[in-house]
Amino acid sequence: MGLRNQTGVSEFLLMEVTEDPELKSFLFILFLSIYLVTILGNLLIILAVSSDSHLHTPMYFFLSSLSFTDICLSTTSVPKMLVNIRAQIQSITYAACLTQIYSILAFGGLESFLLAIMAYDRYVAICHPLRYTVIMNSRLCSLLVLLSFCINIVDALVHSLMVLQLTFCAELEIPLFFCEVVQVIQLACSDTLINNILIYFATSIFGGIPLCGIIFSYTQIVSSVLRMPSAGGKYKAFSTCGSHLSVVSLFYGTGLGVYISSALTNSSRNTAVASVMYTVVPQLMNPFIYSLRNRDMKGALKKLRSRTPLL
Repeated sequence: MGLRNQTGVSEFLLMEVTEDPELKSFLFILFLSIYLVTILGNLLIILAVSSDSHLHTPMYFFLSSLSFTDICLSTTSVPKMLVNIRAQIQSITYAACLTQIYSILAFGGLESFLLAIMAYDRYVAICHPLRYTVIMNSRLCSLLVLLSFCINIVDALVHSLMVLQLTFCAELEIPLFFCEVVQVIQLACSDTLINNILIYFATSIFGGIPLCGIIFSYTQIVSSVLRMPSAGGKYKAFSTCGSHLSVVSLFYGTGLGVYISSALTNSSRNTAVASVMYTVVPQLMNPFIYSLRNRDMKGALKKLRSRTPLL
């Protein structure tokens, strides 16, 4: 009741996925399959890394952290969307909407930070190979992940608390399939200047810094690789970065697609579809990218499968 009294609203309405009953059944099966494959794929990555002592290295520690983040980020939005498709009920309670906002901000930001940390790990491995084990020690790796987690938890908490201060009008339809902080703020009747300033500031800091870190790391990597005398050494160096570059391109590419879609089109449905791609596709593809392009990961998955006949 406290939330209701402060905001004047008990629930929001999310966009309907489709009005076609047959298409609804197809989309339900599609998104359920995507969600199950995402959970299973990322869970296998975590189990493979934890069970194989050869993979107890900084790179795979960060990869397992990324897989855990992907599971959490996918679970934040997809199950609710599946319930809405199946039950044909588009409403979401205020508390559940606020939880989605918090979780998407926290785990989406954490994924961005982890990609930057993984880029730094590749930079140290290629540009400073003799000092790699000294620099990327277990204490530093754990500290980087923990610090990233805490920063994004605080950032998400601040945004959520700012939303709590808003009052909302009669128009409560969110033009997405899940609650997103910008769209929710636009429904507010009260002044949202501070909220918008906070969003722009957080996006530029917590989005810009990791991206700049990735660009800097790969600039140094490319410069170092080009100075290598042998073609074999160059290929080996670049091959260790291939999976990470693919994941980075997918994550930021789909994010850029959401921004372009919202900027260039007036269709809220196109923007909603682009947003779903951002919260579904990278989390689905990451396990495949790392397992298919990495021989060590393939070997660990085969060992895991031999130990677990059900797999």
